[in-house]
Amino acid sequence: MLPNDRRVMRAAEAETVTARSFLEVAPPFLAGVRSSQEKRRIDFVTLGVAFAVYGAFVTWTLLLNSLPLWFAAPLGSLLLAWHGSFQHETIHGHPTSSRRINRLLGGVPLALWIPYSIYRETHLKHHRHEGRYLTDVDRDPESFYLRPGTLAAAGVISRAIHQANCTFAGRMTIGPAVAIGTFWRSEARKLRAGDSRHVLAWSLHLFWIAAVLAWVVGVCHISLLVYAALVVYPSVAVSQLRSFAEHRADSNPRGRTRVVESNPLWSLIFLNNNLHIAHHAHPRLPWHRLPQAWRRMRGAVTDPDLVVRGGYTEVVRNYLLQPLITPEHPGRDESF
Repeated sequence: MLPNDRRVMRAAEAETVTARSFLEVAPPFLAGVRSSQEKRRIDFVTLGVAFAVYGAFVTWTLLLNSLPLWFAAPLGSLLLAWHGSFQHETIHGHPTSSRRINRLLGGVPLALWIPYSIYRETHLKHHRHEGRYLTDVDRDPESFYLRPGTLAAAGVISRAIHQANCTFAGRMTIGPAVAIGTFWRSEARKLRAGDSRHVLAWSLHLFWIAAVLAWVVGVCHISLLVYAALVVYPSVAVSQLRSFAEHRADSNPRGRTRVVESNPLWSLIFLNNNLHIAHHAHPRLPWHRLPQAWRRMRGAVTDPDLVVRGGYTEVVRNYLLQPLITPEHPGRDESF
């Protein structure tokens, strides 16, 4: 655990609502649906997901070499994306009331590229201030925006990459490379500066990577290149399918979070995190209770742009080659 992990958790999930809370600046339909978020000792539904994810991973790795790659690789990518959704649940306090146990369950880096403790810290920062600073480049570590003026100093290729990354096609193809490369460059700067927290996080991460690869490569004889390029990379793209439309800058904080109503398969893979307004309103609510919370909110939504009713098919149709957002953040206002 990073030294300030506990403080970040308290700040991100504090139940005391301040005068400028998210529920006050968010759409009014959120204010009346603060469903009970009682603590449970064990959330057996989410624990079942843990068994299913890891059991499926072990089975998949043992069988991969006997399956056609065109089938096995996409299946593995979906499995790793599902594991990423489970990791997200552990960050928000499920399936047990013990952070240590949740960290142990969610901390195995099947996708290799990001240390769990850093992911946990940045995601909880994403939830801080009850949504007032979502998409703000300097305050939201999960913002997809660049700082204003960045493109003017960028080269032609870099500018084209960032512009393409704002379209669905670009986010699915080059988006994972942009996300991973940006994250690794940031972490490299911190490691070069001797940041002890990140040195510890990466040291533990490398230990877990060695354990995962010992199984994947050493025991199951899966090529590291196949695993990294044909399974891990596409799994990041699947996760970005979900995150592509869920946030965008708006002068009013009420317009910064959206819902993509999707079919049961994607909802299961994403553990209902596509119901993102409900998740931000109730970050401690387990995934299987989000649909009920969203049903209670949905009727009061008056802005049609907040809900993508046609699911990810509509997202692809509208933004395959058209940008959803601008590469640079459109600017600050009083709400930021």
